[in-house]
Amino acid sequence: MVAAIAYEESRRKRVEENRKRMEALNLPLLSQALHKSPSPKSSPLKQVKNRTIQKELVVVRRSSRVANLPTPVYKEVVVDRVTIPRRTLGRPYNRHRDYANRVYASDEAREEALEKAETLMSGLESEHPAFIKSMLQSHISGGFWLGLPVHFCKSNLPKGDEVMTLIDEDGNEYPTIYLARKTGLSGGWKGFAVGHDLADGDAVIFQLIKHTAFKVYIIRANSPPEDK
Repeated sequence: MVAAIAYEESRRKRVEENRKRMEALNLPLLSQALHKSPSPKSSPLKQVKNRTIQKELVVVRRSSRVANLPTPVYKEVVVDRVTIPRRTLGRPYNRHRDYANRVYASDEAREEALEKAETLMSGLESEHPAFIKSMLQSHISGGFWLGLPVHFCKSNLPKGDEVMTLIDEDGNEYPTIYLARKTGLSGGWKGFAVGHDLADGDAVIFQLIKHTAFKVYIIRANSPPEDK
């Protein structure tokens, strides 16, 4: 019993001494100040700031080897293309493929050639059907395609593709390819047109003398006037 009283007295003295030490160091006031202080602010390092990107013009450093040379200028330059005339089978380039030098017949010359062709066709044998084609640039240059009258083809020419022979006034024969669906002459027509130097405005009579053969007559648009 005496020991317990002694221990309690000793503990009370220690608590009293500790209280006096805390008061001497102002620890109670510091503790209250910590409890009342606001929450700490976030570190400035953690705050996200909007970055401002600044653009500056800088001089690009050039190699010392070219530093004293003028700055190159890059621009589009139009270069004239060099064209080489085409040659076929050793023959010189012919004027029928020189599109820049095309010669067009006048309306008067074309009409005159057509009138002469109609007069000539009226004197041909009537049992052989015939028609007249006035030559255009597309017939005698470039693609060399000759479209024939559809009604004539449907009535008189083969129903399928066929080899049609063109016979000129001298009796020379020129095989050509007739395309039934397109009603025109394709392969071989170029050889006939070039061989006879056909020009814009010429009137050409096609007389069907056989199932797959035309007798061909040519009236020139720029032919010299006939002597009276």
